[in-house]
Amino acid sequence: MSEDSLTETGVVHEPTQSFVESTNVWQFMQAYDIDDYDELIERTTTDIDGVPDSGVEWFWDELVDYLDIEFYEAYDRVRDDSDGPQFTDWYPGGELNAAHNVLDRHAAPDSETRNKVACIWEGEDGEVRDVTYHELQRQANKVANALDERGIETGDTVGLYMPMVPEVISILYGCFKIGAIAVPIFSGFGVDAAATRIEDAECSVLFTGDGFQRRGGQITLKETADSAIDAAGHVEHTVVYDRLGLAGGGDIPWDDDRDELWIDAVEPQDDSYETKSLDSAQESMLLYSSGTTGKPKGIVHTHAGALMQAAKELHFGFDLKPADRFFWVSDIGWMMGPWTLMGTHAFGGTMFMYEGAPDHPQPDRFWEMIDRHKLTQFGISPTAIRALRKHGDEWVENHDLSSLRLLGSTGEPWDAESWQWFYEQVGGGETPIINISGGTEIMGCFLMPMPTQPLKPGTLGGPGLGMHIDIVDADGTSVRESHERGYLVARDSCPSMTKSLWSGDERYLEEYWSTFDDLWDHGDWAQKDEDGLWFLHGRADDALNVAGRKVGPAEVEGAAMEHDDVNQAAAVGVPDETTGTAVVLYVIVEDGVTETDELRTDIRAIIGQEHGKPFRPREVLFVDEFPKTQSGKIIRRAVEATYTGDDLGDMSSIENPEALETVENAR
Repeated sequence: MSEDSLTETGVVHEPTQSFVESTNVWQFMQAYDIDDYDELIERTTTDIDGVPDSGVEWFWDELVDYLDIEFYEAYDRVRDDSDGPQFTDWYPGGELNAAHNVLDRHAAPDSETRNKVACIWEGEDGEVRDVTYHELQRQANKVANALDERGIETGDTVGLYMPMVPEVISILYGCFKIGAIAVPIFSGFGVDAAATRIEDAECSVLFTGDGFQRRGGQITLKETADSAIDAAGHVEHTVVYDRLGLAGGGDIPWDDDRDELWIDAVEPQDDSYETKSLDSAQESMLLYSSGTTGKPKGIVHTHAGALMQAAKELHFGFDLKPADRFFWVSDIGWMMGPWTLMGTHAFGGTMFMYEGAPDHPQPDRFWEMIDRHKLTQFGISPTAIRALRKHGDEWVENHDLSSLRLLGSTGEPWDAESWQWFYEQVGGGETPIINISGGTEIMGCFLMPMPTQPLKPGTLGGPGLGMHIDIVDADGTSVRESHERGYLVARDSCPSMTKSLWSGDERYLEEYWSTFDDLWDHGDWAQKDEDGLWFLHGRADDALNVAGRKVGPAEVEGAAMEHDDVNQAAAVGVPDETTGTAVVLYVIVEDGVTETDELRTDIRAIIGQEHGKPFRPREVLFVDEFPKTQSGKIIRRAVEATYTGDDLGDMSSIENPEALETVENAR
């Protein structure tokens, strides 16, 4: 089923009334006399005449007490937007620290959560560690003291180029405690990508490791980190965590003037530290997002903003309860990593962290861990689900997944068949899929279903609470209620919206605010159907303009995946003398399927029937894998550039660069 047809599909998931009334969002609605979902969105995003408890400011003000977010000093007002939505100052006059809210108060001697497990960690080799809030606080305090000893002050940047081990949490929170700006860098990045981020952020301290386990082997980090530092400069201190036993044994490159082992730099430190009281707008993290051209964008997040958004989304969207065990597949170097940590720990909850590959030693690794650890929320990308579905149902059926209460997904549009498989096979046909979309720029979601909503395959529900979102045409006129496809925009700011870009205001304004007057252009095609459910149709700048007609590549891909033999697809536009642009489709077939000309013809026919003859692919090419980000997004511009021979541009987000050769040799 194509992405366009998703909006015509009937409701698949209908929550029971007992489930609805058990949710956190239902409790919120009862507390404020809100009758239904539409009123919930209106009350939290719109100033309603005669209703004082309404609007963006009311919601984000009320949420502080409702979610029990603690400020050291009360804020003077909810926000100052005198400089427009582009530069809104949230909670001015207030002081807080994210580390106090996600860690210190839960580890206090009189807290019921002091000895509760904050993180369950599993290595690819099966090793399991449980880290309590008390243990995590002691380690984060040691990190803060180590940073202080090395001259780090409020506003200084600290790099995290780390394997996925529990120590990354103490590093992140240790940075928060001292007021340093944490700069997470994906552990799968090569030299150039890591160096670009270190150089741009000007990190003087870098935390790294000797390496990590992946698919039964060892991936080393230290040599890559050294090369990146040599290229970037700035780094004066490197703290190396010994994950594989290589660092302690002297089996990795070493610079005595710069390098220190974790056990020497951090472990001997005092395990007490007085967390700093910081301005609400103090920078907490610098998260990088790849642009289609130029250097990656440094997204600037604050202590108040990142904390409020992550806490809100896990409490309402993912219905986080005290006994839950929350697992989202992500590296600390991507937004979903800090989002998971902060959102779970804001409530003294337990999150699950996994080091390795999803299909090692067998394709049921995720299902086996969900079963064994009794995980309650599980988030993953649609592409990863398509890859796991390819292995067959028996890998799922052999495990008890009844502990799951909610499923999550993000990163790209769904195809209906894979969504249905996730819902039926993993969720047992009764677990809602909270399919979310937003991004690094807002440390959260513009669109997010509530667990109380009926769901259709692939839907994103509607606007997140407190997010004033709309769909507009090229003139900036709303087309939301006419159910037309248009551009996804934000009509107002939110606390977690990036303050600017690290490189300055000019690029920030150009990237997000230059298309429409006072509207944030997120770059996605969106549509609200007649039942009130929202859908995305891919990136607007990816649109395939064939003979004057536009269609999103996800729609062409969705049509191709209706064929039983197609597992994944990527559609790109290439120059064509007749139509201006022609469609070229790359396909990954199901296991055991032979790649034939007859299959090409069938795929072209399906797309032609669904979208019209102009959109039938000029070529259908078979490949074994696509270039993807760590979060599972197919990097279509890399596929297109490989076909056309154009410059690839910024490829720092690619997890599997070897896939480019596969695309180049497509048959």
